[in-house]
Amino acid sequence: MHKEITVRPIGGEDKEDISLPNEPFEIFGRLVSSYIREEWSYTAEYFPERSQMCFPDEKYEYGEPGSVYIGAYCEEKCVGVAVLKEAPFGYMYLYDLKVNRAYRREGVAGALLGKAKEIASGRGYRGIYTQAQDNNLGACLFYLKEGFVIGGLDTMVYRGTPQEHKKDIVFYLDI
Repeated sequence: MHKEITVRPIGGEDKEDISLPNEPFEIFGRLVSSYIREEWSYTAEYFPERSQMCFPDEKYEYGEPGSVYIGAYCEEKCVGVAVLKEAPFGYMYLYDLKVNRAYRREGVAGALLGKAKEIASGRGYRGIYTQAQDNNLGACLFYLKEGFVIGGLDTMVYRGTPQEHKKDIVFYLDI
């Protein structure tokens, strides 16, 4: 167990923290969603073999209009980041949520999400939306556990790429 985690918006003095590197995560299944009679449902499909994946690092620009960066800190070291973006409708977009491997499963992502909800509410949004690849079962199950509901499925986004077999699931959370 690590020391206490504090969560706060990332200010100009800590702007380099928005570049927290991505770290590998486990691919162990996928969320299979379906939409029948105006109702979403899902099942978790577990893979016989596990693998790892790591997203490329983002190149965020501090001060980008419409973006809010939130950091999770342990003894002033940034161990997690959430990136929110303004959206033209009732839900603010959770563009990124990542936690250093050593701090996963310790409530850091949930704490970042809590601060994101506070910020979105303070800006007049009714909620937050985000998306996750269907084969990132850990992320999908996390969002569902945190109260998000499935609101969409993008089956075309990876067409013509090496990731053609994947889909993006869109999740919504009312606050």
